[in-house]
Amino acid sequence: MGRSMLLLLWCASIASSLAPGLKLLALAQQNPGFISIDYGAPNDYHDDQLDIYYEDDTRFVDSGTNMQVSTRVIYQNNLQQSKNLRIFPNGKRNCYTLMPDKGKGNTYLVRASFSYGNYDGKNQTPAFDLHIDVNYWNTVNSSSWISKEIFYTPPRDYIQVCLVNTGSGVPFISALELQLMDNSIYQINSGALVTNWRYNLGSLNIYRHPEDVCDRIWNSETYSGGLSSVSNTTAIATSTSNDAYKVPPEVLMTATQAQNVTDPLSLYWTSDNSTIVWYVYFHFVELQLQNGQFRELTMYVQDTFVKTVMLENLKPVTVASLPISGHNLNLTISATARSSLPPLLNAVEFFTVAQLPNSPTFLDDFNAMYDINKTYEVIRASWQGDPCIPIQYSWNGLNCSSDSSPRIISLNLSSSGLKGLIATSISNLTAVVSLDLSNNSLTGSVPDFLAQMPSLKVLNLSGNNLNGSVPQTLLKKTTDGSLLLSLDGNPNLCQSDNCQTSNVQPKKKGISIAPIIASVAAALVLILVGALAVLWIIKRRQIQNVTTTTTATNSTRGESTGTLRLSKNQLFTSTEITRITDNFGTIIGEGGFGKVYLGRLDNGTKVAVKMLSRSSKQGYKEFHAEAQLLTVVHHRNLVSLIGYCEEFENMALIYEFMSNGNVRQHLSAHNPNVLSWSQRLQIAVDAAQGLEYLHNGCKPPIIHRDLKTPNILLNENMQAKICDFGLSKAFVREQDSYISTCPAGTPGYLDPEFHILGHSSQKSDIYSFGIVLFELITGHPAIIRSPEGIMHILQWVTPLIERGDIQSIADPRLNGQFNIGSVWKVVEIAMACVPTNAVERADMNHVLSELKECLTVEISSGRSQRMGNSERRSEFDTTTMELDSPPYAR
Repeated sequence: MGRSMLLLLWCASIASSLAPGLKLLALAQQNPGFISIDYGAPNDYHDDQLDIYYEDDTRFVDSGTNMQVSTRVIYQNNLQQSKNLRIFPNGKRNCYTLMPDKGKGNTYLVRASFSYGNYDGKNQTPAFDLHIDVNYWNTVNSSSWISKEIFYTPPRDYIQVCLVNTGSGVPFISALELQLMDNSIYQINSGALVTNWRYNLGSLNIYRHPEDVCDRIWNSETYSGGLSSVSNTTAIATSTSNDAYKVPPEVLMTATQAQNVTDPLSLYWTSDNSTIVWYVYFHFVELQLQNGQFRELTMYVQDTFVKTVMLENLKPVTVASLPISGHNLNLTISATARSSLPPLLNAVEFFTVAQLPNSPTFLDDFNAMYDINKTYEVIRASWQGDPCIPIQYSWNGLNCSSDSSPRIISLNLSSSGLKGLIATSISNLTAVVSLDLSNNSLTGSVPDFLAQMPSLKVLNLSGNNLNGSVPQTLLKKTTDGSLLLSLDGNPNLCQSDNCQTSNVQPKKKGISIAPIIASVAAALVLILVGALAVLWIIKRRQIQNVTTTTTATNSTRGESTGTLRLSKNQLFTSTEITRITDNFGTIIGEGGFGKVYLGRLDNGTKVAVKMLSRSSKQGYKEFHAEAQLLTVVHHRNLVSLIGYCEEFENMALIYEFMSNGNVRQHLSAHNPNVLSWSQRLQIAVDAAQGLEYLHNGCKPPIIHRDLKTPNILLNENMQAKICDFGLSKAFVREQDSYISTCPAGTPGYLDPEFHILGHSSQKSDIYSFGIVLFELITGHPAIIRSPEGIMHILQWVTPLIERGDIQSIADPRLNGQFNIGSVWKVVEIAMACVPTNAVERADMNHVLSELKECLTVEISSGRSQRMGNSERRSEFDTTTMELDSPPYAR
């Protein structure tokens, strides 16, 4: 009974911890066919007003900077999506790639929204162009909240939305939304339809989702001068087979109507460009029909007959106009001679045709370039959007043909910092004539597929670290003059026809003693191997004995339970280590233990391989300390150990790969990508969770002893994880003292009490964590070096805290984009971690609780108060979708 109750409580705890994430997932699934992105939002969220799940922009873009609108205007628009934005001060073109589930051949509503909000304090509204895939879509130039909307059928499975800098200010974006539409509506043979106006006639209310399942925005419009508004609250049949347009009943329940049956209802407007082609969609519903009454309407466009329709009570009808153009445009709706009721119109949409003259780069070339960019992480501002089109924004380093679907004919990646193997995706560039990969750090052999590229005439691989032999097929092409090949500067690359025998020495006459030497050497090796094997077994047993005493507990915190050991497939040989690191080709880090190499497992998973250096300041003891701990300690905020190698002098630890480096790198003044305040808070919470687990979730507790920003790594989602447990201390018996007299740690992070007494405890980790918090707040390293000298971060920050100068304390690269109360709160938490006397320092569970509360306040402070359903109708009043003056009615 007791166990059952414990199980129920455990399940309830798990359910409660998962509930927020499951709720967001469920809410996201309520909007099938939607992609909704809030740029600059600190996290994903559900907009209760719109009943739409919004994602933050982290997985859609890797350029630009998140900003917040001015505090003077942040409450002028109640839409959450108007509060934040992302700006793009660098590059001429910055693009987002959307991957809708249904892919190409389907029609989508794509809407980009913009709210300048004087975020930069300059009151200078920028102007820039908006492209969809490789074609011009619209121009953005408004200081208020504005939306640009297009109905588009992509030729491929992706849609790219690009912001183009035209020299009139820094491009920005607030929100980007995509909705799948019914392919039977808004049809056009070529091009796309750009929304100019969409009106809910005869009403003062504005509607979008959830009333409109397609999330079209219906602005209110009432006309005077011989026209009246009519309405009917009776339920309207919107599920009929001919109502693919799904206009909301709330929109159709009102209309604009002529006063008399003989009066026409006319809409007219002026276009600045007489060549622009227009389409108009009329939406009707009969609202007033009574016994014996009859309403039949005839539509004319530019005095040309379009269609006659007879309206049935409460049944929607939609009519699309013929394409029209000219300076003066007019539409007329008249009642027929037999109609007993005057003409009316419930809703109307005005579109212009966006011509799409450009075709994207040949698909294989497009995919190849994106694979190359992903493989090598090439940092070039121009590498956004389509590689070739438009020509003025083509990617730097390549040339394209002028075909209808352009081909890449040359690729120059010389001196681009390329590392690793020559990517196989290069072979898909079948039209490339010239390929330059010189002066990089490419490793491995020269692949044979380069000889199979049909158009390749010039190949430059000089100045790399390639090894092995050159494929005979390439040498043959060089010999016959069909390929100009450059291989200089690869010292380990054999360019001879006979690489295997070129280094063989001629035999000498006389008695050969080689067999004797070989026999003696073999015997010695056998003896040595036997002795080392015995020592290895003893060491293995020592590791396992400690492993069995260290447990991971408390599954509700994200850690595993029970004692865990590495399985056989997690024990790597030195040969396997050499293979997965491509012969130690790419160094991604270096520390006291040794160098860290990039590796790739057989299933393609990237890993980090830390090799013990023979000259390491640390060594065998630290290797085993880290291996022992990480085989049994598992938490979402601790870097995971995938495996290890222990073959005599070849010792390595294989970790999960953390693609975004360490926190210190991101705080560096030389890093152009500035961490936002909310990101820094999340990193602090993540690190605190990992440290709190070591202190309170492991039995016995574990002290890290070297916590610092370089030992907090970030994965692809910017989730922080603590690493480097070589100096950590696990206590085998509960009664052991949590004290060590061994020197441990890094200057700047060391507990002052350690210097005085030589003692290390959990409070030592808390002191180090306080220094990490001050680094996150200020951007400064623990030891500040300047022309005036060297200063500890506490020496620098303490006088500012005493003066209450929070603006000088906060990292200036944040540009004031933070909640002052939130920063002060974290300063107070950090100060509670760093008293000289260890007993005065806060406990880790208290620090974590305070940080979580601080993060919650920071996130919620960026949200607007939710409005009631009746109040939200006016929140879209500033939404504008227009090119010219709106239509008039008469």
